Amino acid sequence: MKRYHFPIMLITVMFSLALSIPVMADSFTNTIEIYKKDASVQPFFKNAYGYAVFPNIGKGGIGIGGAYGKGRVYHGGKVTGETSLFKATIGFQLGGQVFSEMIFFEDQRAYDEFTSGEFEFDASASAVAITAGVQAKAGTEGATASASAGPATGQQADTNYHNGMAVFVHTKGGLMYEAAIGGQKFTFSEW
Repeated sequence: MKRYHFPIMLITVMFSLALSIPVMADSFTNTIEIYKKDASVQPFFKNAYGYAVFPNIGKGGIGIGGAYGKGRVYHGGKVTGETSLFKATIGFQLGGQVFSEMIFFEDQRAYDEFTSGEFEFDASASAVAITAGVQAKAGTEGATASASAGPATGQQADTNYHNGMAVFVHTKGGLMYEAAIGGQKFTFSEW
């Protein structure tokens, strides 16, 4: 039983830190501006039906891990509601990380699906990093991996909508070794 105390304590600390990060209007604006600077994301701002912005998501774990963050959902440039992200994982993982995330909705169907109250990405969902990084995905379709060189080199992984949504992440800090399976779950409350 004692071997489970440290991972539980680590997750508790991680969630406490994520909840204590002040989420101000400026953090949403600043996050959106960071993503607008990336050439691979710009077309999504022009063509998306709407999007969700998470300025700070905290992630950490040792064997058992999790992530948490609060965000806002936009349609037509206006905030339509608040959303929360929760992710639980199990597998090889060690460390902690803070990142931001944007989810673009291709059409009203995807927007309505996300804002239906509770929405979940399964383990096959993947995101494109707008900074140098590597990603892997595992799911019922098999396993794949890809890498992006980041905006400084002018090379970026091709990104398209998957089931009406496109996900981008921007790492802010930390170090996380992870080969874990788990999906992101979202809640939504309308303003």
